[in-house]
Amino acid sequence: MHVVSVNVGRARELRGRSFDGVTGIFKEPADAAVAVTTLGLKDDAICDGKHHGGPDQAVYLYRQEDYDFWSKELGRTVAPGTFGDNLTVAGLPAPALPIGARLTFPDLLLEITAPRIPCNTLAQRMDDPAFAKAFVRAERPGLYARVIREGRVTAGDAFTLEGADAGATTVELFRDSYRRLDADRLRHWLALPIDARTRAKFEAELEART
Repeated sequence: MHVVSVNVGRARELRGRSFDGVTGIFKEPADAAVAVTTLGLKDDAICDGKHHGGPDQAVYLYRQEDYDFWSKELGRTVAPGTFGDNLTVAGLPAPALPIGARLTFPDLLLEITAPRIPCNTLAQRMDDPAFAKAFVRAERPGLYARVIREGRVTAGDAFTLEGADAGATTVELFRDSYRRLDADRLRHWLALPIDARTRAKFEAELEART
């Protein structure tokens, strides 16, 4: 398993039917090591702090294998960073990882917290109002992670995976994000180290059911 590309984005305007505003979704490969803190990659723009970024969504990872899927599906090359991923990686065994699984890099430690939920920004980035629905159907959402140990990361870094067989996965959480969950299922997720935004949503839903 290794890093294919480390991607950093600057704020820029994106105008269209699905999204009209300023975004940091346009990521470009860095040509040197990038520092990673508990709030994400150095100089990487987060333009919508309500829905993106923060300690529990500090780093967004997407598999090269899933980019290969989309390149075939769309009939054109989809390059690393297109979906706004900070780290494009190769070798992970599946699109899903358990919540709480850890990725150990030479100088960095990440913990998986959530899948990416597609939004209008992604649809406009792909110039396709229906892309968010296609993204949901494909169940290849990518992985959000919190930073357990700060450090630097560069293209070519190898990494290891711990906890690959432990508990419920990001794709299960991805599916449940679109369902009305009963109290037991909500408690199931709240017992895991999920991201703060999903936790707040599920806590509110649980309170409404009890």
